[in-house]
Amino acid sequence: MDAVESRQPGRDSDDDATQPMGSANGRRPQALVFSFFGGLVRRRDLPPIPTAVFLRLFSELGVAPAAARATLARMTRNGLLERIPAGRAARYRLTEAADTLISKAAVRVDSPAPFEHPDGQWTLLSYSLPEARRDLRHRLRAALTWAGFGGLRDGLWIAPGRVDVGAVFADSGLTDVAGLADWFAASPLPGVQVEELIRRAWPVDRIRDEHERFIQRWRSWSAEEDPLAQITLLGADWLRVLRADPGLPARFLGDGWPAAQSAATYRQCYQALLAAAERRLDRELGLASLEVPD
Repeated sequence: MDAVESRQPGRDSDDDATQPMGSANGRRPQALVFSFFGGLVRRRDLPPIPTAVFLRLFSELGVAPAAARATLARMTRNGLLERIPAGRAARYRLTEAADTLISKAAVRVDSPAPFEHPDGQWTLLSYSLPEARRDLRHRLRAALTWAGFGGLRDGLWIAPGRVDVGAVFADSGLTDVAGLADWFAASPLPGVQVEELIRRAWPVDRIRDEHERFIQRWRSWSAEEDPLAQITLLGADWLRVLRADPGLPARFLGDGWPAAQSAATYRQCYQALLAAAERRLDRELGLASLEVPD
C-alpha cells in the first residue's frame, strides 16, 4: 500500500463497501483500528492494547484472526502502531505520527457541522509535474482527495473552504511537491455555474449514496449487540462518509441533501454507545470490575 494512502484514516478503495477484503462487511481492518483508537483509546489515555483485545474485537466484527494479525503487523511496518513485547504476547499503541494524524482527523470527526464551510470560499490548486517526477502523481492525487479536493481538469483541483495546502503536503510526506504547485483562496465570479462545477469535480450522486447508506445503517441499531464492536463500526463508516464528502455546499445540490442528517445520526449514535463501549473496553483491559453492568 502506498505510504500516503496507508496514513489516511478513512482511506478505502472505491469498492470496499461491497467486497469483504478480509473485513467486517466491507470495512477494511485498518479503518476499524483507526476508529477504535480515535473513538475510544487516545482521548482517554489508556495503556497499550493487548493483541488479545484486538483479536476478540475483530472476531466480534467477523474478521479472521489471521487478517487481524496481518493488519497489526502491516500498520506497525508502516509506522502507525508501535509494538511493545509483553512476554510471549504483545501490546500496541499509536505512534506519534499516527496520533497526530488522528488528532487532525478528529477536528471533522467530532465537529457538529463537518460539512459546512464559510459560504462562497474555495481553494484552487494547480500543479505541473515534470516527466522525471511522474511517480508522484498517484501519491499527490491521493493526498489531495483526502484533503477534500476534486479534480476540475488535469493539474487543476478545487476544494470547498480554506485548505492549508502546505500542511497537506507536509502531512503526506510531499513537501518537495510544494515547489511544483500553486494554490489560492478563491470565490466564484458572477455567471459561474457552481452546481455544474461541483458535479464536474466530484461524484455527487455517489456522495449522496454514501450519506444515505450511513443514515439507513445507523438510524436504528440493536442495544443487544456488543457496544464496543458497534462503536468501532460506526467510526469506520463515519470516516468513509467524511472522506467522500469534503463539505460540498448543500444549496447547490438540490432539495434534501442528506449531509446534515448523516452528521446528526453519527452524533446521536456515538453518544448513545460511548459509555457502554468504554465500560466494555475497561473490562477487556482489566481496569474495571466484571460486576459493572452495561
